[in-house]
Amino acid sequence: MAENEENNENEAAAAAAPTTEQPEGPAFALQRIYLKDASFESPRSPLVFQGKWEPKINFDIKTRHNKIQDDVYEVVLVLTAEAKLDDEPAFLVEIHQAGIFTCKDFDQAQLEQLHATVCPNILFPYAREAIDNVVSKGSFPALMLSPINFDAIYAQQKQAQAEQAAQANGAGDDDAAGDDATGDDATAEEAD
Repeated sequence: MAENEENNENEAAAAAAPTTEQPEGPAFALQRIYLKDASFESPRSPLVFQGKWEPKINFDIKTRHNKIQDDVYEVVLVLTAEAKLDDEPAFLVEIHQAGIFTCKDFDQAQLEQLHATVCPNILFPYAREAIDNVVSKGSFPALMLSPINFDAIYAQQKQAQAEQAAQANGAGDDDAAGDDATGDDATAEEAD
């Protein structure tokens, strides 16, 4: 019984001892992932199913973000895929995959990069699955999108902005390129 009292006293003393606070650094956390919007059109159905399926696929990527409250942001990844047969639309699908992220104690440049690269990398697998499901429910072959390197897209966008700014400054033009209000844009084409 004396041992129990001694252990309880040691635990109480340890709990009462002052703790040294560790300096907090930047913090990033995912709070929620959700499908914000989904759209599917197949204007030539059922005629589109009668021919040979050799579509040309056009793919578009956009991101946007908005501040919900201090250090909390909604990031939306918009994926659009359009399949054409003989220059006629077979289907058009658009998915808005969203997430709520906590981004605390990052400077503006780091925050911009998080919203343009890290958040879309997290959201993309969910958006890719949603597109595949919608296309399959439209009775089309599965549309398996290739992985996307959002870091490379961001680097290309920053380089293009720097080149535009340099050209604008070199020409004496006051219309320097600014940030896109909707976020990052990229377009890709795939053939299945």
